[in-house]
Amino acid sequence: MTTPLAIRAFLGLLLAPVLPLLAQEHPRAPQQSQSQQLPQTRTNAPQAAMTEATMSDVSDGLKTFISGYAAKSADKKFHMPYNRKDLSLDLIKVHDDRFSSLGGNKYFACVDMKGTDGKTYDIDFLMAVQPGKLNVTQTSVHKINGKPLYNWKEEKGVWKKVPVS
Repeated sequence: MTTPLAIRAFLGLLLAPVLPLLAQEHPRAPQQSQSQQLPQTRTNAPQAAMTEATMSDVSDGLKTFISGYAAKSADKKFHMPYNRKDLSLDLIKVHDDRFSSLGGNKYFACVDMKGTDGKTYDIDFLMAVQPGKLNVTQTSVHKINGKPLYNWKEEKGVWKKVPVS
């Protein structure tokens, strides 16, 4: 009777390190838990969590990027391609709770946007942040009306999109 229990305990300990390798909804730094998705900054000292004010500054920078991009378009919408179509979008919300440092001054954020087609789009943004400058390096449609199109998985320190399983 104790042998099956011991086997289960052994297997649980053996598989525990593998669990973080499973796909996730959003990328984050490997050392961060789901509840600790604060961005980090590089200094000569070990990485330290950014202050709420700095996190807010980067979040505000993303909002400024989106609104500035929209202001330049004729219809005052944020435009991005998806499936050979041009999505015209309005910002609903930046998910500050999904904001993550990916290391090396690279960050992840997702936002909800409302399309002129009536659908709600979850857009993922990858950014490079340097003092006084936020550079969006990639955008992608992650969800449409709450349905994910892909998940994220870390492979050898690089976050990659994986099919929804």
